[in-house]
Amino acid sequence: MKLSFRQTSISKFKLHITGSKSISNRYLILKAQFPNIELSGLSDCDDTRVLHKALTSLKENGDEIDIHHAGTAMRFLTAYLSSLPNLEVVLKGSKRMHERPIGILVEAMRELGGHIKYLGNDGFPPLKIRGESLHKDKISIPASVSSQYITALMLIAPSFKNGLSIYLQSKVTSKPYLMMTAVALKSIGVEVDLQESHIQVHPKTKIEPKTIAVESDWSSASYFYSCLALMDHGEFELSTFQKNSLQGDSKVAEFYKLFGIETRFNGDSILISKKGGVLLPEKIELDLNDTPDLAQTIAVTCLGLNIACNLTGLHTLKVKETDRLVALKTEIEKFGAEVEISNESLQLSPKANLKESVSVQTYQDHRMAMAFAPLAIKVDLTILNPEVVSKSFPDFWGKIKALGIQ
Repeated sequence: MKLSFRQTSISKFKLHITGSKSISNRYLILKAQFPNIELSGLSDCDDTRVLHKALTSLKENGDEIDIHHAGTAMRFLTAYLSSLPNLEVVLKGSKRMHERPIGILVEAMRELGGHIKYLGNDGFPPLKIRGESLHKDKISIPASVSSQYITALMLIAPSFKNGLSIYLQSKVTSKPYLMMTAVALKSIGVEVDLQESHIQVHPKTKIEPKTIAVESDWSSASYFYSCLALMDHGEFELSTFQKNSLQGDSKVAEFYKLFGIETRFNGDSILISKKGGVLLPEKIELDLNDTPDLAQTIAVTCLGLNIACNLTGLHTLKVKETDRLVALKTEIEKFGAEVEISNESLQLSPKANLKESVSVQTYQDHRMAMAFAPLAIKVDLTILNPEVVSKSFPDFWGKIKALGIQ
């Protein structure tokens, strides 16, 4: 898909952003356990559709569930299916999914009494799962690899007879996502104690009927922050968002102040604005340990604005849809900038005059496509395999077309 920017005379845009994938998928697992939960505003992305289909089509032993590229679904289902007595199922995904580690969660489920067998390489999907009535009430788990392992345990913990105590080893990665899970559980009446190195989820057998409205996705909103940052000026109205959001990526509002963008709440919408002539920094430094999904967006914004950056806390990016650190380095350097990466950081030395007509490889990674798209405001470029955005934001290309990027 070739992209270029056609300056429009419209200075104010109004956009509705799809529901949060992270919130949607948490509530889908909870609804599977408590069917009297009603959900509105669910994400329409591939990951949520795959999880919803898996949960509503479990009929008989011997089923195979293919979650394709959906990492959240793989982790949440590994725990949930293990907790369903007398169920036997094969859980598999794409080639890349079978390269993404899941051993820490499998070992935790086995320790709790689950039966899981690797059908390929040890520590990786595909998995053969035989569900059991899990009985233990304590588990220790490394917390520095993926918060989704811990969330997967938290979401099934109410079904345990005595609940579940989860002891966290090492520094917690993406802590806001654990807070999101705790709030989701509390919202349906489950008691949760969330501490620095210990989480206690209490048992719950019944809940009162509850309707949950899913907030729009702040990660998806980040691409429009990037678009506005790369424009001279303008104002966007994005909906539907909450001031006290559960989502860690709501920090995008704070981070993009560095690029001259102000965020104001107006009911359930946010108004983001940029004035002309904003003085920008020469370099920014950010620790993204709690918000790693913003790394690609921020790095490309810096590239487009000729701002050096040092982004740290990125160790989880190596085990995402692709090795995002290597992918970022490869694609950014095509534009003439220099990038240095380590196992957990990225340093960008920008270039004032970017190369034109670059083809950006997306590596089956939705965030690579969406992070680089706003750069078309500065230089013409081509996004390869643009359809990957369906994983989290199916209408992305239609939305940015409204801004003049097409």
